Amino acid sequence: MTDEAAEARQQSGLAARLSAIDERIADAARRADRDPAEITRIVVTKFHPASLVTELQALGVREVGENRQQELSAKQAELAALDLRWHFIGQGQTNKAAAIRRSADVVHSVDRSRLADALHRAAVDDGLLDVLVQVNLTDDAGRGGVAPAEARALAEHVLTLPSLRLRGVMAVAPLDEEPASAFARLRDIAEEIRTVEPSATWISAGMTGDFVEAVAAGATHLRIGSAITGPRPDRG
Repeated sequence: MTDEAAEARQQSGLAARLSAIDERIADAARRADRDPAEITRIVVTKFHPASLVTELQALGVREVGENRQQELSAKQAELAALDLRWHFIGQGQTNKAAAIRRSADVVHSVDRSRLADALHRAAVDDGLLDVLVQVNLTDDAGRGGVAPAEARALAEHVLTLPSLRLRGVMAVAPLDEEPASAFARLRDIAEEIRTVEPSATWISAGMTGDFVEAVAAGATHLRIGSAITGPRPDRG
C-alpha cells in the first residue's frame, strides 16, 4: 500500500468514527428532548501527533482538548494558523499557569483558588480566559476537583478575578457509581453555581463510555477521545 493510500484509508476511518460519535450524540440529545446543536463535542487528542489534529480540522472539528500542558503548548504553537479552540482538561499546576494560559482558550480544571489566581496573574492583555470549576465527585480527596460543598465558594472566588470568565462546571464520573447518578449530582451543583453567576451555563461532563448519561443530565460539553481518534500511539 502506498503512503498516499494509507493516508487516505486513515482519513476515511477517522471520518467514519467522527460521524458515528456525532450520530450517537445527536440520538442521545433527541432522547433527552434536547437540541443536538446545543452540545459541543471536544475531541481529545492526548498523545496523538499534531498531524491528526490537522486531519480533524479538515473534517470540520474546531474544539480540541489536551490533558498535558506540554502537549497543549506544542500542538497549539504548531497549528496556530488553524481555526481551532483549545481546551485544557488536565490537572493544572500553578507553576505552569502562564504556559496554559498562553495556549488554552478554555481551562476546564480550575479546582483551587491558587490555580485560579495563577491563571489570572498570567494575563498579558485585556482578553478573558474561559474557565470551569472542576468538581470531585468521588470520596478520594486526592483526585482532581474541588469538593462539592466547596464548589460555590471557588466559583465566587473566580468571579473576583477580572481576567477569568466563569463558564460553569466540569467533572469526571466515579468508577464506582452509576454515571447517571453522578451527573445528576453535578447538575445540582451547576444549578447552585448559576445562582451566583447566571451565565455560567456550561456543564463539561461525559466521555466515550458515559456521554449518553451526561447528555441526559444536561451536559453541554462532551470530551471524547479514542472513540474518534483511534488507539493512542505507543509512546515507546
